[in-house]
Amino acid sequence: MALQPAITDIEQLKDRPEVAALLAWKAAAVTGAKFDRNELTLWLDRTALRDACLALQNNPTLQYNAIADITCVDWFPREPRFEVVYQLFSTINKKYLRLKVKLQGDDPSIDSLTSIWPGANFFEREVWDLFGIRFDQHPNLDRIMMPENWQGHPLRKDYPVEGYR
Repeated sequence: MALQPAITDIEQLKDRPEVAALLAWKAAAVTGAKFDRNELTLWLDRTALRDACLALQNNPTLQYNAIADITCVDWFPREPRFEVVYQLFSTINKKYLRLKVKLQGDDPSIDSLTSIWPGANFFEREVWDLFGIRFDQHPNLDRIMMPENWQGHPLRKDYPVEGYR
């Protein structure tokens, strides 16, 4: 069976409840969308991430009440350099939703989601440790994988293969 082509036009995805809810909440917050292989990905403006997550969590139809993962992609040398990826889950509806936020290389910071989902704590610490993304209002943004005296963030594409000397 042949794969269906990805849908990347927000207009064609307005009937999806997640897209409809966020567009009704604040249309300018959604900067892109993609539906491919039965998975929905939404790109959000970095300043709207926290409130968008609250809207998705508190929506009685959607109820995205858990965060399954947070990770990051370094697109160096392209700008915006970083893309922070959030995987949300609704335990009620048994559905996943992927959110992505693009960040510039000279200011890689974004709001922490630990006040919404406490499980975001260690995911955010890992992304901070390995990529150097700062999570504003995080309660304990310390290294979690690398030693405290480690220089730099080893998963950045401009990090030297053998480390700083």
